[in-house]
Amino acid sequence: SCPTDLNMRYVAAYLLAALGGKTTPSAADIKAILSSVGVGVDDEKLAFVMAQLAGKDINDVVAAGVGKLASVPTGGAASAGGAKAAAGGDAPAAAVEEVKEESEEEESDDDMGFSLFD
Repeated sequence: SCPTDLNMRYVAAYLLAALGGKTTPSAADIKAILSSVGVGVDDEKLAFVMAQLAGKDINDVVAAGVGKLASVPTGGAASAGGAKAAAGGDAPAAAVEEVKEESEEEESDDDMGFSLFD
């Protein structure tokens, strides 16, 4: 089972190594990436991550993770539900739809003036 204090830094470094062209990054690759940005390495956690990813295609692992994320509730859905509850459950569908549209606008990268991928 996964330790509860497992940090995603090892997974992120593994993904960076994979993006850099290493089809199966080694523990040494992960250590090199983490140490290059001044992050310490816990050998036990690194060994756990390496064991979990051993023999797996990283594209398949990411695809499986994206499927799991689809079931995670988002803030937009919660705010729409909150508006309906605040109105005593009698909120017309148009008002709920308006709240959803506002939530989508708030989450838009255009409103921030930049994108993470520019």
